[in-house]
Amino acid sequence: MVTNAPAAARPQAAARSEAQVRARVADLEALLGDPTDPANPAGYPALLRADDDAVRFAHGEELLDDFGMHTEYVPARLGGRLDSIETLVRVMRPVFRRDVGLGMGYGAMSFMAASDVWNEGGEDQQRWLAARLLRGARAAIAQHETAHSNDYVRSRVTARETPSGGLVLSGRKPMINNLDRAEALVLFCRTDPAPGSRSHSALLLDPAELPAGRATLLDRHMALGLRGNVWGGIAFDDCPVPASALLGPVGSGVATALRSFQISRTVISSMVLAAVDTSLRTAVRFDHEHRSGGWTSGASDSQRTTAAITGAFVNLLLYDCLATVATRAIHLLPEQTSVYSSAVKYLLPRILTETMYDLSIVLGGGFYARTGTLGIFQKHVRDVPVVSLGHAGTVACQATVIPQLPRLAARSWFREEEAPAALFRPGQALPEFDAGRLSLACGRDGLSATLPAAAADIPGRGPVERALAQLAGLLVDEFRDLRDRVLALELRDRTTPVGAACFPLMDRYALLLAASAVLGVWRHNQGGPDPFLADPAWAAAALHRIARRLGATVPDLPRECETRVRHEVQLRFSDQRGYDLYNTPVPG
Repeated sequence: MVTNAPAAARPQAAARSEAQVRARVADLEALLGDPTDPANPAGYPALLRADDDAVRFAHGEELLDDFGMHTEYVPARLGGRLDSIETLVRVMRPVFRRDVGLGMGYGAMSFMAASDVWNEGGEDQQRWLAARLLRGARAAIAQHETAHSNDYVRSRVTARETPSGGLVLSGRKPMINNLDRAEALVLFCRTDPAPGSRSHSALLLDPAELPAGRATLLDRHMALGLRGNVWGGIAFDDCPVPASALLGPVGSGVATALRSFQISRTVISSMVLAAVDTSLRTAVRFDHEHRSGGWTSGASDSQRTTAAITGAFVNLLLYDCLATVATRAIHLLPEQTSVYSSAVKYLLPRILTETMYDLSIVLGGGFYARTGTLGIFQKHVRDVPVVSLGHAGTVACQATVIPQLPRLAARSWFREEEAPAALFRPGQALPEFDAGRLSLACGRDGLSATLPAAAADIPGRGPVERALAQLAGLLVDEFRDLRDRVLALELRDRTTPVGAACFPLMDRYALLLAASAVLGVWRHNQGGPDPFLADPAWAAAALHRIARRLGATVPDLPRECETRVRHEVQLRFSDQRGYDLYNTPVPG
């Protein structure tokens, strides 16, 4: 990392690092090619055929092998390319932009399993897994508990200690992605029948070394989305495994999972945004090809279509602000990421899924197409919701944040120091990740401190900036009201809030965190490389949507906001650039 370089050399080193990341992303985009080209074997027609057949997209995986994508999941200290979580997200977004199933099946699941080992495993375990991943092997993670609504702390796999010091496994895990080809398996199991935080443990296993007859693969399960992913299961019948398989001490599994979720929730949520980028581009392309008069038409249908497209772009930027901030917080504010990771995963199904359905207004009957360039839209609509399910779904995110609300309201909100500017600057060099700094709940929130600080610092030189300042001030008032309501909650054991009122309060908090991220990105990118991020128009449009989601009565935005955002949508489509914060070239 550049943190040990002389001060004068750090900007140059950071610039080189950013250039290298952009070059890697560009190389991958070029390798995958134009997805709309019917002759491209990695294009939409080929991947849609694989989806219809419910098989893995083999050619896409071969190209990712050629690129060396499997090395992106291994830390640089162990011989891989993983130097920051943000870099991993940026390199994986081109894959998710093309096919969520390819992204999840090829590598995201391997990274989810591996992150437990990088964070909690011993040196021998880390080197063992790194060697396998570096030669292209896959890893799988067994956490899902379909019989208990994916509550991973109700594991049906139990492990009991033997007199010789080993473990014996019994029970089954019915839903494990990639198990059929995994050369490493991270398994969560119950090691203590008593309930509590010390009831579970995590194991790192080699499936090939499990004794025959004691571990049996179960039949494949199919899902509506991610049809090309292979979900298998495993049943254990008094299956012996060595004590050396333990990741951390016995009983540390719940803490391991909760720390791991802070990374996996953020990474997956940030990666899957790329699918919405493609959905927006698909809708814009369809509109350009089919609307008489193009974007200059004044008909009411044209106005509704334009509103849907520009609104989708604002939603995408709004969500990406929170996703990017949460990703960078893993390095910059790791103690605070339990809240941010949960907020970004909590908003995933609402903002991104609703955005894609809103874009169906543009497609009309084309929404149902399963072939051609429109087929990818329908596939993303089916795939994205599946990513938001499971142990890291909406309820799990609520369960993470709600218990922290009283402490945050009493000790942090309107008291905490504002988050550093680096948190809001996509692509800026990051310090090395320190897993030891991850905290299950630290009672601090520097991101929300950006909201009142930025609201007090908006110049208000023109109508758009004045609208932004007004909206920011309104949201600061909403934040104060949220604090008062949280402090008034009934508490159990003087710490944990009870009652149905907790859930809408958590919802409001997640939206206010998104507003803080929007303001932070706008404020700290003045004079940056992307003039659009420095423009108040998109930020005002984003805050306007958040305020309306919160139920606030807000005036219409100045016409300049819609005009500027619409122009950016057209410009990026014409220039073949992505719709996310990184604004990088994309093929097709």
